[in-house]
Amino acid sequence: MRLIKIFLHSASKKGKIFFIVLSEAHIFCADTKEVRVHMTFYQELQLNSAGSKALIRTTEDKKERRRHILIYNFKVYLVVAFCFAAVTLFSMVFGSENSIAGVAVLLALLVLRQADFGIHTSHGLLCIAGIFSILMAGPRLTNAVSPFTAFFINLICILILMFLGCHNILMSNHSTFVLSYLILQGYDVTGHSFVMRTAGLFFGMLLCMAVFYKNQKHRVHKRNFSHLFQEFNPFSLRNRWYIKLTLCLSTTLLIASLLGLPRAMWAGIACMSVCLPFEKDMVKRAKERGVFNLVGSLIFLGLYLILPADLHSMLGLIGGIGVGYSARYPWQTVFNTFGALSIASGVFGITGAVILRIGLNAAAALYTVAAGWLFDRVFNRLSERIACEKAA
Repeated sequence: MRLIKIFLHSASKKGKIFFIVLSEAHIFCADTKEVRVHMTFYQELQLNSAGSKALIRTTEDKKERRRHILIYNFKVYLVVAFCFAAVTLFSMVFGSENSIAGVAVLLALLVLRQADFGIHTSHGLLCIAGIFSILMAGPRLTNAVSPFTAFFINLICILILMFLGCHNILMSNHSTFVLSYLILQGYDVTGHSFVMRTAGLFFGMLLCMAVFYKNQKHRVHKRNFSHLFQEFNPFSLRNRWYIKLTLCLSTTLLIASLLGLPRAMWAGIACMSVCLPFEKDMVKRAKERGVFNLVGSLIFLGLYLILPADLHSMLGLIGGIGVGYSARYPWQTVFNTFGALSIASGVFGITGAVILRIGLNAAAALYTVAAGWLFDRVFNRLSERIACEKAA
């Protein structure tokens, strides 16, 4: 028997603390009571890095702790190997230029095998269809029109992705679906390659639907698809966050496009990462994004200059392994930088790629905090005015 306590979120209700307790394949919230769970090998494979590290840290028996450490290491390399094999297979079928679409499908699959949409499982399939429809069409459309037209397309597409996939804020599904939208937009294709990308995403949609339905069919929900529309209130915390992130992200992409900046998706990803529901969390996240992106870029630069040229291609793999071992956002940011720079260095040169990476992330993080602050002030003023009018 082992004690598992994984800190998730400190709520606004005077210090009430929630913990994730992982049992079987389900994730649920509990109060500060200590919960004892005996975990099988398979169940330990389902833990994220934070969960595995907490399990190792709280296990007193040395033999059991060694077992947890071995499983944790096995899981990290298993995930890296699986991701590499899955994306490689996808690229072989749908073309190497569409490997990024394979990444998008893989991200969705890893999320949808456990997450749900809070509505009937069969209705959740409609959400998946809507999300993948946006991923198929939206990124291509934005690359085929003017920056201002693309801005309005981004507004619509990103808001729909948030609306369909992010009803449960704690799931952070936007970091999968919106991220996929941005990387597909950043690595755009045309002609036959676009046809193959659409086919690949359609296949991915069917695969995600099958896995989602298999894993979620026994979960019971009282709400259905129509409730997503019925419950929409622009002044609720959740929907207000939808709108704030959509506006911040769309304007970030517009500014980057008007300035002709390469790798605009980097700015978009930084904005998405920083734009959290609460202002104080945004400031903290922006600081972490700026500082640890700088740290990651400098570490990558040092390794790039020290290592022989034939080992430079391994830096992206090192970054992937590092992300697997990272339980917290700061170090995830450090190692995510490796993957981005390993690709960009071949396009812009190592110096140009590092400068661009640091500059875009810092600028986007600062802009998101400022734009979020302005949005909150305007929205609060508007809410107060409407409340006064109703009271009168």
